[in-house]
Amino acid sequence: MKHFHLKLLASLFLLATVSGSTLAQVEFEKWFENKALRIDYVLAGNANSQQIFFKELKAEPYWSGSHTNTVDKLNLGNYKVEVLDKATQTLLFSYGFCTLFQEWQTVNEATYQSKAFEQVTRIPFPKNLVDVIFYGRNKQTGQFEKLQSLEINPDDIGITKNQWAQHPVTQIVNSGSPNQKLDITFIAEGYTIDQMDKFCKDVKKMADYLFAQVPFTEFTNDINIWAVESPSEASGPTNPRANIWNRTAAGSSFNTFGIDRYLTSIKSFDIMDIAANAPGDVVYILVNTTDYGGGGIYNHYNVATSDNPLASIVFIHELGHGLAGLGDEYYTSDVAYENFYPLDVEPWEQNITTMVNFKAKWADMIETKIPIPTPAKEANKNTIGVYEGGGYMAKGVYRPYIDCRMKSNEAKGFCPVCQKAIRQVLESYK
Repeated sequence: MKHFHLKLLASLFLLATVSGSTLAQVEFEKWFENKALRIDYVLAGNANSQQIFFKELKAEPYWSGSHTNTVDKLNLGNYKVEVLDKATQTLLFSYGFCTLFQEWQTVNEATYQSKAFEQVTRIPFPKNLVDVIFYGRNKQTGQFEKLQSLEINPDDIGITKNQWAQHPVTQIVNSGSPNQKLDITFIAEGYTIDQMDKFCKDVKKMADYLFAQVPFTEFTNDINIWAVESPSEASGPTNPRANIWNRTAAGSSFNTFGIDRYLTSIKSFDIMDIAANAPGDVVYILVNTTDYGGGGIYNHYNVATSDNPLASIVFIHELGHGLAGLGDEYYTSDVAYENFYPLDVEPWEQNITTMVNFKAKWADMIETKIPIPTPAKEANKNTIGVYEGGGYMAKGVYRPYIDCRMKSNEAKGFCPVCQKAIRQVLESYK
């Protein structure tokens, strides 16, 4: 492991020169600087409504996203952001994401109370005036609808600069330019200042496990891993049921939505202040505890614990959510969500279906002799099919495999359908 002073890393992050430059690559240099513009806002509302309230714009030093794949083609997530040139209305950048707020909208509390959740969206820093448009997916139709728009002038003196929290950074895995690699940035949570060596070792342990799992075994040269050494006052996270209330760097807590094992944070601004110290496409909060738990939200953040016997398995499961937008395939565990998936709408997640538009999912991966729905019997344990039960619902939602990492801790790994979905995302970072 090698320490870097990140202000000196800028020379390493030059836009890679590729023979036979594509139009998108040329356009990045025309429209964007190689740094990030961060939009801080809150999502507020209840089960039936939502609004966006903008808070602040911040300049950040690193844009680690691809310079060639700037417009998202995956159509994943419950939200989407688009960046358009103001003068020509040319679409310059887009991507999908999910939020903790959207999950909260499906719990009972949201039926009688309104709340606000912090949210952060990062885009490459524009050179000209742009329109940034936010969309939310209508749960009843599955289609994106416009929520709010924001005009951004990159010369606005109100854009905050040089205000992210300063922390040492260790690069655990160096595979090359962040603009051509997937960058996973771990931030320390519940580690005191004298536990940073342990933090870096814990990140290395997760990295080793990651590269031993299919399909990540195929991308060992395509992923950078960073460790941001953000100290906490106390060791371990908050756990309300145990009456433990610790002051930590990222404000993580068990018992999200009343579920013991659901470990998240509502402090998105603080989290991204820490993550700004390193290039990062995926932000992973590593929590220093032996307790079981975690969480993963697509293009938002991921959370796993460090020392539980199942920590590595939880880590990779949550990465399935946060990186590839995979849905949970289990349906018997306690959850707070109510009717999470409308049965007359096809979910956008690639590994679950309501059969409304199954042709858009893994239909082409099923052998013709396999019955649909597929019985979950021993003879089919290694067979791609359509097995009822998934997405927290025993009936009406189907999964592609009897058991998969997105279903249980006992599965051997990701099923072929989830592997394919992960590969598609990994390829988009090149």
